[in-house]
Amino acid sequence: MADEQFPAAATALEEYQSIEEQMASPEIVSNPDKLRKLGRRHAELGSIVSVYKAWLAIKDDLQAAQEMASEDADFAEEAKRLEAELPAAEEKLRTALIPRDPDDARDTIMEIKAGTGGEEAALFAGDLLRMYTRYAEKRGWTVNIQSENTTELGGVKDVQIAIRAKGTPAPEDGVWASMKYEGGVHRVQRVPVTESQGRIQTSAAGVIVFPEADEDDDEIEIDPKDLKIDIFMSSGPGGQSVNTTYSAVRMTHIPTGIVVSMQDEKSQIQNRAAALRVLKSRLLAMKHEQEAAEAADMRHSQVRSLDRSERIRTYNFPENRIVDHRTNYKAYNLDAVLDGDLQAVIDSDIQADEADRLANQQ
Repeated sequence: MADEQFPAAATALEEYQSIEEQMASPEIVSNPDKLRKLGRRHAELGSIVSVYKAWLAIKDDLQAAQEMASEDADFAEEAKRLEAELPAAEEKLRTALIPRDPDDARDTIMEIKAGTGGEEAALFAGDLLRMYTRYAEKRGWTVNIQSENTTELGGVKDVQIAIRAKGTPAPEDGVWASMKYEGGVHRVQRVPVTESQGRIQTSAAGVIVFPEADEDDDEIEIDPKDLKIDIFMSSGPGGQSVNTTYSAVRMTHIPTGIVVSMQDEKSQIQNRAAALRVLKSRLLAMKHEQEAAEAADMRHSQVRSLDRSERIRTYNFPENRIVDHRTNYKAYNLDAVLDGDLQAVIDSDIQADEADRLANQQ
């Protein structure tokens, strides 16, 4: 029986069918929040169900062909072909059943901060912002700048962006599934525009990423009494006033000390709502990181992706070389990578992560 061999897949199929029935009900259709949550789970299970159904089809066809093989040579040949295909289908199903990061289908909040290196570090942070923006465009995602502090030369001291997918993607196509590997210290080696002697300088920028919480996410509850909210006037480069109204919001979560500032929305109410959503996202990431650290079967790569101090990548301009230090990925197409062709680099991280998950599943 299929259920006896892969009971988890059979359970996934039952839940998948139940969710489809719920999503068709008027009550759910009229509730966007519930529909979005069910849609995310439906996409997550769909990755398993499609592989499970393919395996079932091969297994059922094989059984039928074997029953007819003694009467018809064509069925005997068909049975041999299906028998050869079955192991690969089983392996694909086993891989699909390996638990994946539950946040993979979520959108992502990213912060880029200039590190050591002064103006050159700020220019490099700007390069990273453009790289991620162009990569997101290639993936069909949207990028919304939530706050930004720039320099007079066009560099970026710090910036916060929301990267969001359209619709309800499958987990493997979600923003977090790819962008979670970008957290850490990014190092650049090049001749700065401010360097007159042509000497190569090393500077860095830090990238922090965390999955974006839904506005109605009941996994994180924030007591209004735990919030300290300050209102101030929005400012641009060099502290120049952008408008004459006090619309910018600084939100402090007293229990954790997390501070979120938001000024790019048009009104104080919008900035307050955006800040609250980012705060919930930070708390969600903190919660999941703590859970992963406490779990006996913790996947090291998940914690690694949230490590804000680890040097993960080097961008060497003189040699047009990019190196990912976690996977030893190396390529000499830095110019293309900075133009958004980042997929091969990220794929090296995804493949290493999948190898870890397979090893831990044994």
